Amino acid sequence: MTPDALSALHHRCFVTPPPWGADSFADLLASPFTFLEADAQGRAFALGRVIAGEAELLTLATAPDLRRQGLARQLMARFDLAAQARGATEAFLEVAEDNAAARALYAACGWEQKGRRPGYYVAPTGEKVAALILCKSIA
Repeated sequence: MTPDALSALHHRCFVTPPPWGADSFADLLASPFTFLEADAQGRAFALGRVIAGEAELLTLATAPDLRRQGLARQLMARFDLAAQARGATEAFLEVAEDNAAARALYAACGWEQKGRRPGYYVAPTGEKVAALILCKSIA
């Protein structure tokens, strides 16, 4: 997927946290630490990075009309394998506390809450939303 395609899908999926622009995706993809897992049709993707044996899931997006069909779960499994192949043994992510669907997906994939960042995200209304820090072992 191109940075433009990633950004377009991200904009369809997110309000809080704010969606990322194509320039942000291009910058991330230029890093040797960053990796992208996407389905062949460009309907979903997971973007991650591995640094010093630790993986971070930067963002995960699935087209809204295709959710609950297993695409995100498949990408999460691919994220784990790609992170392991790059030497990661642990992984973490941040998710908006009010994103119940994402939290359920991550829990089903073995992620556990290890922390909370109050007011980490700001909704378009100005309301502050906490981020939950989730972790898992991928060794």
